[in-house]
Amino acid sequence: MKNAFLQGNLEEEVYMMQPLGFESRKYPHAVCRLKKSLYGLKQAPREWHAKIKQYLHQIEFRMSQSDKSLYTRNDEKHVLFILLYVDDFVIGGKD
Repeated sequence: MKNAFLQGNLEEEVYMMQPLGFESRKYPHAVCRLKKSLYGLKQAPREWHAKIKQYLHQIEFRMSQSDKSLYTRNDEKHVLFILLYVDDFVIGGKD
């Protein structure tokens, strides 16, 4: 996922200085309030994991009790595994 950390919604108020080249002429000392995560933001991995965890739960994956980065989905014929590491996925199954 090349833009995984850009998908997380921030649950707390986070502000940043105006990016270089995008400063407001009218308000040069204003700051920007972020609504979404950015790479390098310390909250980004946590927000991304919360969002992907919610989605995986919706599509009937269950988080492992022994490893919080491992999700499984079982039915009568198939078993799927998803292992998350930061913004990387490893997906496997028996078929």
